[in-house]
Amino acid sequence: MNALSPEARHAQDALDQAELVHDEHAVNQAVRKMAARITADLAEVDPLLLCVMNGGLAPTAMLMPHLVFPWKLDYLHATRYREQTSGTELIWQRTPAQSLTGRHVLVIDDILDEGHTLEAILHYCEAQKPASLRAAVLAQKIHDRGVRPPIDYIGLTVPDRYVFGCGMDYRGYWRNLPAIYALPEHLEGH
Repeated sequence: MNALSPEARHAQDALDQAELVHDEHAVNQAVRKMAARITADLAEVDPLLLCVMNGGLAPTAMLMPHLVFPWKLDYLHATRYREQTSGTELIWQRTPAQSLTGRHVLVIDDILDEGHTLEAILHYCEAQKPASLRAAVLAQKIHDRGVRPPIDYIGLTVPDRYVFGCGMDYRGYWRNLPAIYALPEHLEGH
């Protein structure tokens, strides 16, 4: 069997030293509460759910079993991080295949941090003239930097630290974790 790559070993070390912020039970409770609110608002309007790749994949998958009403799914991919711990310019890799015009649209992402990526995504969606536009994030980071686009559904708040798990990655790893962790401060930026 092959040994872990240096990158994978670094990711394992980061997890081994990480602080648990929200355990799996807290995440699942938050997802159920979000799903109940989304159902109350959108169950009767045949919405289009837009998963923001890659981070929104896990929150979307967690929400889907709890959204027991007719809806369609599409995705888009816009990123600033590209497996780094800080963002740069926005890169569009894919826009939705389905038309947003006249649709009730729900954008689902992993985290609202400084908000620039989600704000650009929402502006793109607004330009397509949907019937309504809502946004959901599993986590919102607590700070006052950046922009704060309107978010209709927020699952949890997290400290102003680098967090990963539940769709959020650390250098491309750990999106699959069922809980949310904070990187030790001495590893932030590395």
